[in-house]
Order: sequence, then C-alpha cells, then structure tokens
Amino acid sequence: MKPMPATLGQLKSSGWKSRSVKEEIRENSVARIRAGQPLSDSILGYDDTVMPQLHNALLAGHDIVFLGERGQGKTRLIRSLTGLLDEWMPIVAGSEINDDPYHPVSRHARDTVAELGDATPIAWIHRDDRYGEKLATPDTSIADLIGEVDPIKVAEGRYLSDELTLHYGLVPRTNRGIFAINELPDLSERIQVGLLNVLEERDVQVRGYKIRLPLDVLLVASANPEDYTNRGRIITPLKDRFGSQIRTHYPLDVPTEMQIVRQEARSATIGDVQVHYPAFMEEIVAEISHLARANANVSQRSGVSVRVSVSNHELLAANAVRRALRAGETAVAPRVSDLDALVASTAGKIEIESVEDGREGAVFEQIVRGAVLQVYKRRVTGDKTKEIVAAFEAGAVANTGEDVSSQDLLEFAKQVPELRTLAVKLGDGDESPAVVASAVEFVLEGLHLAKRLNKDASGGRSVYRSRSTTV
Repeated sequence: MKPMPATLGQLKSSGWKSRSVKEEIRENSVARIRAGQPLSDSILGYDDTVMPQLHNALLAGHDIVFLGERGQGKTRLIRSLTGLLDEWMPIVAGSEINDDPYHPVSRHARDTVAELGDATPIAWIHRDDRYGEKLATPDTSIADLIGEVDPIKVAEGRYLSDELTLHYGLVPRTNRGIFAINELPDLSERIQVGLLNVLEERDVQVRGYKIRLPLDVLLVASANPEDYTNRGRIITPLKDRFGSQIRTHYPLDVPTEMQIVRQEARSATIGDVQVHYPAFMEEIVAEISHLARANANVSQRSGVSVRVSVSNHELLAANAVRRALRAGETAVAPRVSDLDALVASTAGKIEIESVEDGREGAVFEQIVRGAVLQVYKRRVTGDKTKEIVAAFEAGAVANTGEDVSSQDLLEFAKQVPELRTLAVKLGDGDESPAVVASAVEFVLEGLHLAKRLNKDASGGRSVYRSRSTTV
C-alpha cells in the first residue's frame, strides 16, 4: 500500500474528496453492477429476488430493514455491505466518531482543526472498522446507542456542560459507516423513539446538552415477521423512516440449499476417518428441510432455517464416522440408515403444530421418508430396477444397519450385478465400498418406499425382501 497523507494539508494536496457514506456506497454499487460483480460470493440464492431490491435501495440512498424468518442470512447480508465501502477512509486522528477532516463535527475534532489547520494529523481506518452492530435486547438503553455523560471525565475536572464529558454510544462511533440493529422489534418502543432523529434529521441529542451532532450513517436493521405481534413491534414512525423494506426467503430449490450447505458445513474428515458424501445423500438432507417447510404439521411462523440442513449434514457425517470407528473402517459414506440420527439435530430447530404428545417423532419420520422417496424418484428414472426386483423375487435378502459393514453391502451388490451398476452410477462412478454401500441402501429404501420391496425394521437393523415373501 502506497504511503497515505498524514496531515490535513497533505490530504488536500492528494485530491481526496469527501463524500457521504450513502454517496460512497452508491458509487461503489454502480461500479459493481456495471462490472457484473456480486455483492458477496457467500450470499447464495438471492440473485434474482433479494439482490435487485437491495441494489435499488442502495442506489436510492435508503436506510433498509430486512424482513424474514430465522436462518435466511439477513445478518450475513448486512455484514457484506462493508464490501461497498472504500477500503480506507481518513479521519481526524484521535477522533472517537470518525470525524471527516474537511467537516469535523465533534468538539475534539473541531478544536484540533481550528488549532493546527493543515498540520492536523490524519489517521486512516479500514472499511471493516466502519461497521457497528447491536443485537436488540430488552435491556438496551439510549446510552448504549446514542451516548451518556462519562463520570470519569467529570471527575477529571470538566464541567457537565462541557461537550467533552460525553461518552459516545454505538451509533455515533459508527459515524461515516454502517450501523446494524438485529431483531429490531425486540428493542423497546421508547428506545426506538431515540432512533427517529438519527434516521430523519441525521443528528443525535444527549440529555440536556445543547449540541447538534450531525451523523452520517447508513442504518440497516433485521426483523422477523412474527416479531410484529409476538415479542414486540417496530413503531410506525420508525418504520416510516426506513426507505426500503426487503423481504428475504429460504432457498427456493434443493440445488441452492445443497450449495449453501456445502459452503457452511464443517470438514468431511473427522479424526482419521475420511467421509465421502454422495450427492444423493446431500440432496436428501436438503429435501428434508424443503418438505418440512411445506408440512402442515410444522410451524411455518417460526420457519425451518437453513441451519437445519447444515446441522443435519454435519450430524449425518458424524453418525457415519461413529459407525466406521466401531467397524474399524477408515473411509465411510453416510447411508439411509444413518438418517434416524437426525432427530437430535432437527427436533430443537423446528416446531411441531400437533397437540398430541409424542407426535414429533412420527412427523419427522414422515418427512424423512418423503425426502428419500422424492430424491429416489429424481435419481432413479425409467425401468432401471426391474432386474433388481426380480433378484429379490428369486429369493435375495438384504440386511442393512449400523452393524452391516460397507464390504458386506458391496458383496451383496456383486450378487446382483444390476444393483452394483446402478449403485456405481448413483455414486458418480465412485466404486469404493463406502459409496457403493451407501448407494445400495438408498436404492433398497427407494424400492421399499415405492412399494416394490418389503422391509422389516427392528433395533437399528433392516431386512429387505420381496413383497411376495412371507416371514
């Protein structure tokens, strides 16, 4: 990085121009849009829905409230806005509120510039330091957001009427930057009133001080639609002052959800066991969340977060690793029989509407079975299983479960060549025992759910037979 101006005189000579934060973001947004660059590479599934609305709001210079259920990436989207700020910004050195060297607003900065003129020292701050965030909680106070008298400064001998006795809150300290409030309706109404001037008149007032502190802030907030009636609400005058309200959403299709899960889930290697994650198992994990979002027994008011998919993806791998450790295997792939473990990672993240006790397990089982069948129908098309079903009608019996090794399932597949061929195809050509075993279980369960094979399940073990076989 080339040397930056260190004094106000050098800054003027460099040709640097002062812009408001909204002008800065607007100009950088124009450059991004013109170049066809995304706002953030980590925000997926919003290209044709949320992003055009966001770009419109930024180009219009609006303060924004993002409205959506939990787990829709609202906070990440807000934090990504820092990428639209200039990488470095000059301030009056020592300023607590990022004073513009050309237009200082705090008493400290005004006095410094008046005294030193072009010799005023300049400091540079990175765009990441121009972002402030507060989670709205019932105990949040005006002092937290706007500021309060600092008793230490008063004890040092300053008068209460001296502006220098102020301790600035989070909003002034984010001057010339982006300030975000998460879960805005949780902020008590009397505190929301304190934000009215910030959004409209662009100033703050602290207690009885005769000061007007014009701030330059892009204010962004997030809220859950249910918060309007459950825990609190955004007061009407404050809602009116936000220029744009943008509705977020969950991934609209399974491939997008799979892409997000791959981005967010932890490493597929646990200890010395390598986890091979077949695409069809990833698809089942994503399909579970999509079916839950459409299930009448699941509360859609609280939503089914993408975190459900991420947690399920990770726990499915963990259960497979535990199975591999017990079997002495060093490579493993999640199987359909591992899906039972997902109750632990799902139960706390979705709310069942049913009033009957003990219905949660039945609802989850129904969703999982539906997900497996949907993925099976998409992946196994045409009459690819005719010979497999014929082998079972001829007396073949398959055992699956935690105590059945990958090698055992591979050996069974070798006895039914059509099953092995289909399993390798489902595994994208991977002929390793772990992936073939996973695909074999997937095909067998799909045939059972499609009512072409019988299944006897007991104690974590399942036996697949011909539908014409009686036990």
